[in-house]
Amino acid sequence: MEHLTPKTAAFHTLGCKLNFAETSTIARQLTGAGYEKVSFDEPAHVYVINTCSVTENADRECKFHVKRAMKANPDGLVVILGCYAQLKPEEISAIEGVDLVLGAKEKFNILSYLEDLQKSDEHGIIHSCEVDQADFFIGSYSIGDRTRAFLKVQDGCDYKCTYCTIPLARGISRSDTIENVVKNATEIASRGIREIVLTGVNIGDYGKGEFGNKKHEHTFLDLISELDQVEGIERIRISSIEPNLLKDESIDLVAKSKRFVPHFHIPLQSGSDDLLKKMKRRYMSGLYYNRVNKIREVMPDACIGVDVIVGFPGETEEKFLETYQFLNELPISYLHVFTYSERENTEAAEMADVIPIPERKRRNKMLRILSEKKKMAFYETQLGKTLPVLWEHENKNGNMFGFTENYVRVQKPFDEISINQIELLKLSKIESDGTVSVHAAFEDFLNKV
Repeated sequence: MEHLTPKTAAFHTLGCKLNFAETSTIARQLTGAGYEKVSFDEPAHVYVINTCSVTENADRECKFHVKRAMKANPDGLVVILGCYAQLKPEEISAIEGVDLVLGAKEKFNILSYLEDLQKSDEHGIIHSCEVDQADFFIGSYSIGDRTRAFLKVQDGCDYKCTYCTIPLARGISRSDTIENVVKNATEIASRGIREIVLTGVNIGDYGKGEFGNKKHEHTFLDLISELDQVEGIERIRISSIEPNLLKDESIDLVAKSKRFVPHFHIPLQSGSDDLLKKMKRRYMSGLYYNRVNKIREVMPDACIGVDVIVGFPGETEEKFLETYQFLNELPISYLHVFTYSERENTEAAEMADVIPIPERKRRNKMLRILSEKKKMAFYETQLGKTLPVLWEHENKNGNMFGFTENYVRVQKPFDEISINQIELLKLSKIESDGTVSVHAAFEDFLNKV
C-alpha cells in the first residue's frame, strides 16, 4: 500500500442515471477531501461500488465487482452503497472482501465512515438506517463525460406499485429546492457541458418534500419553467416520467422551449387495464394513449420511449397480446423491455398465476423485435432532415457518435475537433449497426454552435 500516494479512490456504478449522479457527487466529496480518483481496475485505497436492486442479478454483479477490486488491490477497502445495499445489507456484508455497507441515509456521509476503517477478515461493517429515516434530500449531478450531465432533482417514491422495491430502497418522495437545482444547472453549464438529463425516482412528483414537509410547494412545471431560463445549457432532456404526472402544460412548454428537447420516456408497463390495476399503476391505457397523442400533436418529430414489463403474474397470452397490439399501434419510437422477476417484500411476489420463465423470455424477445421495428420506422421518418447533432468523445473503430435533439443516434468518421460540438447535419441513411450516417456534402457547411 505504501506506493499508493496520495490516497486514491475508484468507483463503479450499476443501474440507473440517478445512481450515476450520486456516484459523481460522492466522488467529488472524496476528491475534495484529498483523494485522487483512479480507474476501477487500478490499485486504490478505496473502492466504492454503487449498487442497483432492479436488475435480476444484483447479488452476482455485486460479488463480481468486489472480486475485481480485490484483484486490483487485495488491501483496498471496499465500500458498497446504493439500493441493493439498503435492501440486503447483511447479505452484502458477508461477501468476502467487503469492508463497509452504507444505506440510503449514510452513503453521503462516506468520509466520516472511512476515517477509522480498517481492512478486516470478518464481515463488513453495516451502517444502514430504516428506510423511513431517509427523508432528506442530497442534490447530486454527474459529470462523467464532457458532453452531458445527469442532474438529480428528486428522490424516493410514494407510489406502491406491486412489483417494485424502490420505495423500500430509497424511501419517501422528496425534492431538491428549485434554487439548488438552478445553482447545480448553472455550475454544469460553467463546465462547458452542453446537455443536462433531469433524473430522479419519480421526477413528475417534483416539489413534494422540497422544504422537508409533504406539501408540493412547487410543481414539475415550475421546475422546468425555471430551468428553461438557465443560460449556457443548449439541451435539457427529461428522463423517465410517469404518464399521470406528465401534464399538457409541461408538454406544451417542451414544444415551445429552446432548451428542452423533444424526447420523452414514459413508463407503460402493460397495455392491459386489468394488469395495470394489479400492478397498482395510477392510470389506465386510455390516459397513456392520450399522452402519446398529445406529444405527437405538438411535436410530430418527438422521440417517445416506453418501459414495459412482460410475464407479470396473471399475464395470460390474451393480455400479453393486448399489450403487444397496443404498442404496435401507438406512434412510439422504442421500448425498454423488462422481464418480470419476483422481488422479496412485494405484493406481486405472492400473487398466483405465475408465468413460466421460458414464456417470460419469449414475450421479452417478441417485444424487443417490435422495439427494433419501431426504432427503424422512427429513424426512417427523420432521413433527409437537417438536425443539430451533439457529438460524444468516444472513438469506436474510427467513428464517432452523437445524438440529435430527438434522440436519433448518428455516426460519422472520428474528428477530435467535433467532440462536444453541436453541428447541423443532414441525416442520410440507416447503417447496418442501426445508427444514421450524415450527408457528406454537408461537411463543408457545418454550422457550429
